[in-house]
Amino acid sequence: MTTGLNTHLVFKAWDEVSGAGAYTLKRYLRSGTLYITTKSSVVRSRLEAQKPALLEMLNDRLAMDDLFEPEDRNVSWVKDIVLR
Repeated sequence: MTTGLNTHLVFKAWDEVSGAGAYTLKRYLRSGTLYITTKSSVVRSRLEAQKPALLEMLNDRLAMDDLFEPEDRNVSWVKDIVLR
C-alpha cells in the first residue's frame, strides 16, 4: 500500500511543482526515474531547461508531505526526470 501511495504523491508533486499538469499526458515512475510525456513540445523544452531545479523542488515537496514514506524500497526519492 505504501508503494501505491508514494507513487500517487510523486505524481501529485509533479503537477504542483512543474505547473505542467494540464500538459502531462502520461506519468511513469521506475527505479527512481520519473518519465513524463507532454502534449506540447514548447512545454517540454521549458521543463527540460528547468530539470535540475524541478528535481530539487519535487523532492523537497515530497519531504514536506507527512504521508510520503522515504524508506519504501520500491518508490522513494526521484533521482532523474525523463521528458518525452
